[in-house]
Amino acid sequence: MKKILMIGTGGTIASEATASGLAPELTPKQLLQFVPKIAELCKVDCIPLFNVDSTNMTPAHWIGLVRCLRDNYDSYDGFVISHGTDTMAYTAAALSYMVSGSKKPVILTGAQKPIGFETTDSKVNLLDAFTCASSDGMCGVNIVFNGRVILGTRARKTRSKSFAAFSSINYPYIATLQDGVLMQYITPESRPAPEWSDTLNTNVGLVKLIPGMDLELLRFMLERKDALIIEAFGVGGLPSYSDDKFLETIIDAISRGKVIIMTTQVQNEGSDLAVYNVGHRLKGWRNVLEAYDMTTEAALAKIMCILGKTSDPDEIKKLFYEPVAHDILYHCGD
Repeated sequence: MKKILMIGTGGTIASEATASGLAPELTPKQLLQFVPKIAELCKVDCIPLFNVDSTNMTPAHWIGLVRCLRDNYDSYDGFVISHGTDTMAYTAAALSYMVSGSKKPVILTGAQKPIGFETTDSKVNLLDAFTCASSDGMCGVNIVFNGRVILGTRARKTRSKSFAAFSSINYPYIATLQDGVLMQYITPESRPAPEWSDTLNTNVGLVKLIPGMDLELLRFMLERKDALIIEAFGVGGLPSYSDDKFLETIIDAISRGKVIIMTTQVQNEGSDLAVYNVGHRLKGWRNVLEAYDMTTEAALAKIMCILGKTSDPDEIKKLFYEPVAHDILYHCGD
């Protein structure tokens, strides 16, 4: 039997009802008691690393997870991380870059309802996660949820209450599970040993454009952040209005070494700044990058990892457009 390490971080799956709402209370060992069939699949050890609502997860928790995985990597065949759903996609994306190329499966799962509830998705999700972690063909960082296996760089929470909480954005599902049977379609990339990284520059911001947005918000963020992700409309671009102050503000920021990442608010099919004039005028500027078909979660985690390694504009660009775990498929030769 394979040996799997379960790392607990809290979340809904481990929550119990309190006078002020659901709160994480259960340990990984307590969660396993609800799903005895897991013991028939593999041998499991547990580490209760955190016990937080995933709304409270931060990059510091990502670093803690990476260090836990690195410390235990040689002793186990795979890993299951129980995690809250609200920020699971961010953690999965971050681990995809911080434990890059793992030949062993690192599976994140959770639930929309606590494991102690009569109607819960927790038990199926946990069993499916351990099935994947014990599989010979699975590797890398993936989310397992509602019978779907999603690359860590491609996952997004798209439903707030339904059991089918996660979607794979601009990329197929890696595998599906039904009645405990794993049907794998794609083998994630891996290397003999993972590339570990626990250094992040977290001074990264995100701005979502709205019609008539106040320019001062953009200026405020650019004064304080080393990199700024801008979620634009449609295929991407900056508003010009009557004075072009938005573009002037961006040009001033990149002249001071700030990194701009243009992406889209639209969930599927990605950005393409070359289509319209409002986007095309951003092309070619140093330190202006385009996310294309990447998720915002992946773009955020990736630039934090990159800026934790280098501040050289050419190296930043090279690393951003270098595919990791199939995070970017289309980038027009940038």
